[in-house]
Amino acid sequence: MAVLLLAIGVLDLITSYKFRLLPLYAGPIFVVGWFCRKRTGVMFAILGGVIWWCANWYSGDPDLYLYRWIWVWETGRHFGFFVIVAWVAAALRTRSDIAAARIALLEHSQRLEHEIVNISEAEQRRIGQDLHDGLCQYLAALSCSARSLQDDLEKLHLQNEAAEARELATLLQEAVVQARDLARGLVPAQVDQVGIVIALESLAQSVSRLQGIDCTFRFQGAVADCDEHTATHLYRIAQEAINNATKHGKATRIAISLQEAGDMMTLRVLDDGVGVSRGFVATGAGLGIMRYRARLCGGELNIEQPKGGGTLVTCTVKRRLSESAAA
Repeated sequence: MAVLLLAIGVLDLITSYKFRLLPLYAGPIFVVGWFCRKRTGVMFAILGGVIWWCANWYSGDPDLYLYRWIWVWETGRHFGFFVIVAWVAAALRTRSDIAAARIALLEHSQRLEHEIVNISEAEQRRIGQDLHDGLCQYLAALSCSARSLQDDLEKLHLQNEAAEARELATLLQEAVVQARDLARGLVPAQVDQVGIVIALESLAQSVSRLQGIDCTFRFQGAVADCDEHTATHLYRIAQEAINNATKHGKATRIAISLQEAGDMMTLRVLDDGVGVSRGFVATGAGLGIMRYRARLCGGELNIEQPKGGGTLVTCTVKRRLSESAAA
């Protein structure tokens, strides 16, 4: 750029004052200001001003000899213009770097969110699989042993002991049911097998059994089918909303609804808890994952406190038919 600037100065000297080459000086100065930042750019602008002054002085520009104030004005104007060009170039480069850093940070944040969702999903599946294959089987075996013990005690006419064994077997069977409900909630295999509607209905029934609260589900629409990707994320959003309602909101009643209207599906989870302002942690990881799941579906998540109290979680997504329905 220095060689190019010097070449422009020589050309300015050759063409004399009849041709104004001021825009040509701005090019190298802008490039240096862009790549070498403000300080170097300003120094290069001063160098450009010196080269311009020398070229016009030795070419005999009459404007520089007519009046002293014209000489001072022209010199200051050109030097100021070159400095402004360098400063603008450096400022634009700084703004460009800031924008690039923000984009990189956003991409990094999205990658972290994606990893968090994947890790959360994998961990839930692992725990659910361990519950189903480990604890459930162990409890089922204990239930069978308790039934066998009951039969043996009845054969020995030990009615009191047989009744206790019967009660133990019943409790173990209920524990098996609860453990299976937990495993199914952690591993929602039924979502892609039976569809989102039956999966959400099963979720409501499971919450009612495990939490001891009134949890209901209602579907409104003509078509109850959507792709597995959307269905899984809607199911997880409903799970997280229910978890927030029971853990933070202290809710006793939860109403889940899924509404289909054309190519749009809307999931709503309404509870009678203490509400968003008191019971919900707005900056928690759960909310971030819910919002990220909604974005993955191309939808929008909204959390508000209705007039009647409680919390209303709404997720609206564009419905895509599953492969079987599309075929």
